[in-house]
Amino acid sequence: MFAKFFNKSSQQPPNSQARVKQADLDPRVVVHYGIPSTSSILAVDRTQSLLAIGTLDGRIKVIGGDNIEGLLTSPKPLPFKNLEFLQNQGFLASVSSENEIQVWDLEQRRMASSLQWECNITSFSVIYGTNYMYIGSEYAMVSVLKYDVEDGRIKLLPYYVTANFIAEAAGMSVPDHLSVVGVLHQPGSLGNRLVMAYENGLIIIWDASEDRVVLVRGSKDLKVKEKAVTNSPEDTTKELSDATEESKQVEKEISSLCWVSDNGSILAVGYVDGDIMLWDLSTAVSTKDQKSEKLDNNVAKLQLSSGDRRLPVIVLHWSANRLDNHHRGQLFVYGGDDIGSQEVLTVLSLDWSSGVESLKCVGRTDLKLNGSFADLVLLPTAGATENSGTLLFVLTNQGQLHVYDKACLLALMSQQKEKTAVPAVQYPVFLPTIEPYMTVAKLSLVHRDEEYSSVFSKKFLVGKINVEDASTTGGKKWPLTGGIPSQLCTAEDYHVERFYIAGYQDGSVRIWDATYPALSLICDLGPEVKGVRSTGASAKVSALDFCSVTIGLAVGDDSGLVRLYNLIGGSEETRVHFVTKTDKEVKNLHQGKGLQCTAMFSILDSPICILQYANFGGRLAVGFECGRVAMLDISTMSVLFLSDSVSNSSSPVTCLAVKSFSDTSNSSHCPEDSASKNLEDPGNGLIIVMTRNARIVVIDSASGDMVSSWTMNSKKELTAVSMYIFEDGDFLCDFTSAKQSLDVSQITEAKKDHAQKDADPASTQPEVEQDTTSKTAYFVQRSTNTTVLLCCDNALQMCSLKSLIEGDSNSTQKVDLAKPCCWTTAFNKDGKDGGLVVFYQTGVFEIRSFPNLEVVGGFSLMSILRWNFKTNMDKTICSSDRGQIILVNGSELAFVSLLSHENDFRIPETLPCLHDKVIAAATDVIASLSVSQKQVGVPGILGGIIKGLKAGKAEQDMHPANHEKYCENLESLFSSPPFLKPSQDGKDDQEILKLHIDDLVIDGPLIIDGPAPPSSIEKNKNEKKDKGTEKERLFEGATSDTKPKMRTAEEIKAKYRDTGDVSAGAAAALARDKLAERQEKLEKLSQNSEELRSGAEDFASMARELAKRMENRKWWQI
Repeated sequence: MFAKFFNKSSQQPPNSQARVKQADLDPRVVVHYGIPSTSSILAVDRTQSLLAIGTLDGRIKVIGGDNIEGLLTSPKPLPFKNLEFLQNQGFLASVSSENEIQVWDLEQRRMASSLQWECNITSFSVIYGTNYMYIGSEYAMVSVLKYDVEDGRIKLLPYYVTANFIAEAAGMSVPDHLSVVGVLHQPGSLGNRLVMAYENGLIIIWDASEDRVVLVRGSKDLKVKEKAVTNSPEDTTKELSDATEESKQVEKEISSLCWVSDNGSILAVGYVDGDIMLWDLSTAVSTKDQKSEKLDNNVAKLQLSSGDRRLPVIVLHWSANRLDNHHRGQLFVYGGDDIGSQEVLTVLSLDWSSGVESLKCVGRTDLKLNGSFADLVLLPTAGATENSGTLLFVLTNQGQLHVYDKACLLALMSQQKEKTAVPAVQYPVFLPTIEPYMTVAKLSLVHRDEEYSSVFSKKFLVGKINVEDASTTGGKKWPLTGGIPSQLCTAEDYHVERFYIAGYQDGSVRIWDATYPALSLICDLGPEVKGVRSTGASAKVSALDFCSVTIGLAVGDDSGLVRLYNLIGGSEETRVHFVTKTDKEVKNLHQGKGLQCTAMFSILDSPICILQYANFGGRLAVGFECGRVAMLDISTMSVLFLSDSVSNSSSPVTCLAVKSFSDTSNSSHCPEDSASKNLEDPGNGLIIVMTRNARIVVIDSASGDMVSSWTMNSKKELTAVSMYIFEDGDFLCDFTSAKQSLDVSQITEAKKDHAQKDADPASTQPEVEQDTTSKTAYFVQRSTNTTVLLCCDNALQMCSLKSLIEGDSNSTQKVDLAKPCCWTTAFNKDGKDGGLVVFYQTGVFEIRSFPNLEVVGGFSLMSILRWNFKTNMDKTICSSDRGQIILVNGSELAFVSLLSHENDFRIPETLPCLHDKVIAAATDVIASLSVSQKQVGVPGILGGIIKGLKAGKAEQDMHPANHEKYCENLESLFSSPPFLKPSQDGKDDQEILKLHIDDLVIDGPLIIDGPAPPSSIEKNKNEKKDKGTEKERLFEGATSDTKPKMRTAEEIKAKYRDTGDVSAGAAAALARDKLAERQEKLEKLSQNSEELRSGAEDFASMARELAKRMENRKWWQI
């Protein structure tokens, strides 16, 4: 879509010489770190120890342990209303604001299936440990879904519950247009019972096995016990007042609900008016009997505030104390306070061991939040001991995630103040972007064949362990442990191939190994060097560069200080060179065996804009904001030259590139002999400088003399963005042939514009000394097969280095951009310079192919990352020549891969796995061990593992050993429409009798002497009329008497004894007739059975059609 748009706007015909085609592009997000600022909803997998965070823009962030993170992106940028794991199965279910039900495959990191619901979904829940889901709609209807893992799709099962069923079974009126605000599976049942809560306050327990209402509760029940739970500021004790009042005959709208018991007997319900009701649902009597029953002891009311105007109770979660038979615990409440009061999360310690009628509030604490509340979830920890507890995850606005463990909650409970700030475990930001604030970043490649690469890789493996250990000391460890890290990083053959380097506002620098998508922190360089006191130590980092040959790092800041580091390190005591404009000093400092600072240059009090290594790390070019350029000699730790301002207006140096002619014949892989030669004798070269006002200056890299200077031609004022030098000879040939195809009139017009520009006194160029003529000729001679690409905000201009040295812009190819851009990068394809990525201030990436710079594709930040463009976003964007782009937005950092054939970040094995199959399989083993564990204690490590894995299901009353039988029961319950289940006369523990057609034996009366006597015919005429002819033929000779008739032995012998008077032929004919008669009877039975089956299918089809019509019926169609 973007390619068509861009091609239309640029109006460029397709070129067969284009090196990049649209088919080569497949932009996708391969790595994502950080929590999105639009996060709004949480879900947790208790067994796998995973956390899912849904956003308002259609993304889902999955977080585990060991820096394991994953991002799932929905096709539509819509908020999620519901989000739940299919526990321990590797799938995640979500419901969007447009009522699209989605199931995500965590192992494949993609959407597995989706189903569009036709009406508004008002409630959603997953039956714990299964792939069955309840859907409640706005039309008082509850449906059942199942995710079929084998087929990979969501199936709508035929079972449903409508308002008509509830009204008929409960004997009360239920409107069709009534939202189901909550639907939960009732613990303690085999999946056959579910609780449905309607917005008018009606609570129904429905038995799916019997298709009937088991219990009805509502706001019209008689009396309740009201518990006003408040904190007294003058007294340290909690005030708990009991008051019995007649319930008002007013419907109370339900806003939230949760179970407060593991056996499904107590249900906590939050209401829009701020009340909390604890309903005792243990008395599941018939609906007729409960009309006369008094419910004085079946419900208790909690009020968090005594005001008349209170906030709705939005969230309710229960954490049981497993040491007290789950009769005590904490109820986490958001809402219920007075409108306008401070936003807090209330924790109530409740005790209902003696029943709901004797409910006690042991304590109340209000937890002050760090921002506006978004959502919360609870994760039970392992075991059922005194040290076990519940982890509280609280999500607030701007993507802030905090975790409160048992120690934090106990400290919270011990405080006697109303509003308490308790230290919590904040989500550990693996790649910090805000605290501290990231100012510059760089993605650098390390060549594996360099002599320092293998040495650094070995030291990195040791340093990585030390860094990770240091990050966990002095603070609490992140509690989640889910997922499996990538196993490709081994100590035997591992080589660091890619660095991600970030500089921060506080002057610090962090380096990560970016060889694989799962990044690893290598080191954290502080703003100060040990033993050195510098005035610019706290200045923000403004420029970075890395040399892959020497494994050296250069850091520049706003104070004009340049720090040089040796990443390989050496002895603990190193020599540090301090170089200023007039002085040089050497000190021996003790820096340890890690990364070491080797030199510090402070030659100008001007912020550094750009750093560029040259001559294989032998030199370093520095561009300043004041418009001056310096060349540093790394081998001698000295300043070769410091130029005057390269621009009349002292415009900052934006782009800088160094071209060394001594390495013209060298390959791009930089052989060791050439590298060592250039380190010792750099030889002649050029520095091409581009200032912010689009002025190009060419400087001799040895002396600092100016070779040429000119300004880019444009009708608009240009701002420099970037500059690239290409050494590809084939590229220049393609460019020359493409250039020859341009219109001659365009070239002539460009020459006239350039002549007018030169005649303008305001744009007079600095005159070049005459003695540089011979040097210019030398550079022109050595600059063959070199192309320079100049990128500005409104134009792209390509020319040869020869024309650039001569100051001749007539030979350039220029492309005017329709919109201003702010960042560009060039990338390779098949080992050659392939194309250019242009990033516009509208948040759109445009991909252009060399040599004509024609548009071949594009994408936007919103489409791929759901980001909006922000000011200065281009400062932290970095890339590699392999089509990999790293972007930062707020607390998020993302790696984007452009090319479809790029494999550095797209190999599935390089990504951490979000679903641990070992843990999933271990639950099946625990199912067989859990029974024996109760009888005989399992000591040692095995017992700990069993307790740990069972902790995730501690609050669910479903034994793992019965999981398979449990799922089979659900399949049988929901595979048929309501009231149409096949009859099940036998119990589950009875043996089912299997009948076959061969076992059917039908005997008729034995007739030997022809037709029956007249007396028998007369008797048959007197039979009752309700017996059909088929029954008469089947039971010929039988009487209609229901009581058995005693027959004598003589009668039996006379009827069945063979008299011997029948000949052999007659006997054979008789047997043949009997067989034919039996065959006729069997065919008739088969026909009747087929008619019954057909009738049942017709009835089922009619029932489904009726359900579909009722589901689609609107309120005005009643």
